[in-house]
Amino acid sequence: MGHSSQEASPDPDGGHRGAVPAAGLDLLIDIRGRGGLRKSVEDALRSAVRSGRLVAGTRLPSTRDLSGQLGVARGTVTQAYSQLVAEGWLVAAAGGGTRVTENAIAPDAGPDLPPAQARGAWHDLRPGRPDVAAFPRAAWIRAVGRVVRDSPAEVFDYTDPRGRPELRAALAGYLARVRGVRVRPEHLVVCSGYTQALHLLTGVFAARGAGTAAVEDPAMPDHAAIVGGRLRVLDVPVDDEGMTPAGLADADVVVCTPAHQFPLGVSMSPERRNHLLALARARRTWIVEDDYDGEFRYDRHPLGALQPHAPDRVAYVGSTSKSLGPAVRLGWIACPPSLVDDLAAAKLLADRQTGSLDQLALAELIRSGDYDRHLRASRLAYRRRRDTLVRAVADRLPGARVTGIAAGLHAILDLPGEDQVDLVARLRSASVRVQALGAYTRSTTSLPPGLVIGYATPPGHAYSAAIGALLDVLAG
Repeated sequence: MGHSSQEASPDPDGGHRGAVPAAGLDLLIDIRGRGGLRKSVEDALRSAVRSGRLVAGTRLPSTRDLSGQLGVARGTVTQAYSQLVAEGWLVAAAGGGTRVTENAIAPDAGPDLPPAQARGAWHDLRPGRPDVAAFPRAAWIRAVGRVVRDSPAEVFDYTDPRGRPELRAALAGYLARVRGVRVRPEHLVVCSGYTQALHLLTGVFAARGAGTAAVEDPAMPDHAAIVGGRLRVLDVPVDDEGMTPAGLADADVVVCTPAHQFPLGVSMSPERRNHLLALARARRTWIVEDDYDGEFRYDRHPLGALQPHAPDRVAYVGSTSKSLGPAVRLGWIACPPSLVDDLAAAKLLADRQTGSLDQLALAELIRSGDYDRHLRASRLAYRRRRDTLVRAVADRLPGARVTGIAAGLHAILDLPGEDQVDLVARLRSASVRVQALGAYTRSTTSLPPGLVIGYATPPGHAYSAAIGALLDVLAG
């Protein structure tokens, strides 16, 4: 039996199975001062498509809805749609409504991307991110499902700016078990990652009269910039034992990464830890303990946190940016009791609260054991990647040395005598993205030439190719 076809009329009141109904869609366009009504509607829609505000494939409201929104006759909108279909701006499909055509004029996207970037062929070995393809989707879906299905209605309301009590209780138990942190749930403040935690802490310290903060050098540049927005930054060198004692007595606040320093990968020695704790007790110095990559240790026993040794002076900060991924904007401050009220007030003014559903999903992951299982699997996978990198460098670059690999998600590739800036440029031209070690220094430290390799960053299926491309350039 044959099937007849006819051109659909541009009235999107109908729909098809699985489509978003056109009825109820809103569209903001301005038809004032454009002449006749039909022409005004046409011109407004053309302008919205031409500017990119209505992108290809965007579904438009039904003629009935748009006429009601604009206060014009339905026939006026129908005629405008028909004219724009005829001109090729819109397309009408039977049962599918009216949409912006797929070959509509696109807005200027700026300069052309380099060929490799345009086709998505970068080998990304920059540090600071986990393999986001390893996000525990199934476990997260289960956790979110339980939260949405079983939570009382009050969960969907505003909550305590310190965070949901369920997550604070789960974190207090988890941090005590895994990192040795001693904190009561009421002394935890949940925030949107480490960046916000540092914003909140430095603001509170400045309001209490602190003027100077000691910050490791080298370190993440944006972290030093955040601190510098509220306090004068004192750059403190890092050696094989971690942050050096020089100048710490002049600081009101010390920001440090005792477990795994970024980017050098060293741990703070027991002697340095004891010195810092003694300084905090004697001079009432505040310590911000960034537990950077504290959950990813391979060749040595986990180091406990500083926090339990001076809980009234140490603000311990952690996040899920490495354990789960940057998309889950969750962090926490295990703070001295005297700071809780000020931090809660600062959080309230900053963004009211961190999203409750994500908080409760993480609490459920911890409660169910899925969080621990995911971390164990991640540690095994990242250890294998690290070992692959070390073997490949030994085979192809016998003069190079890989350091900072006992923990974390990155390694330092020491390259004596090389120009690290030139190396980064050569690698970039070969579609390999890495970071020079020197990019993390500010003023006090002169580091030997080297590259910081984020071996956790590429998805698993692309990792071998990324390491091969890296070494092809370096060995060439």
